Amino acid sequence: MGITYIEGVVKGSNGRQVTGNFLVDNGASYTLLSPEQWKELKLKPKRSMTFTLADGTMISRNISECYISLPQGEAHTPVILGEEGDQPLLGAVTLEILGLTLNPFNRTLQPARMPLA
Repeated sequence: MGITYIEGVVKGSNGRQVTGNFLVDNGASYTLLSPEQWKELKLKPKRSMTFTLADGTMISRNISECYISLPQGEAHTPVILGEEGDQPLLGAVTLEILGLTLNPFNRTLQPARMPLA
């Protein structure tokens, strides 16, 4: 299995923005911002959630929200406020909000089939 990264611009409600390189991880629910990214945007926690890592470890992280812009589109999305050592990820919820899916064969983002009913 290959690894796919995509560059995106993340914006806070205060107008601040940062550019980042995100690992596309459709196995992760939420998009994760590094501490440097969300602190630069001055994002504030809105709630906390517990997540399970691939090895079964449970971790708690704060959640906020921001606006993300990718070459394929832009949208408002929830984000995990990462801690030291956390890598920026583009998660399944953000992909779904943008109407995108990861093509596993060529490791690119493409429009998702969106059933109405």
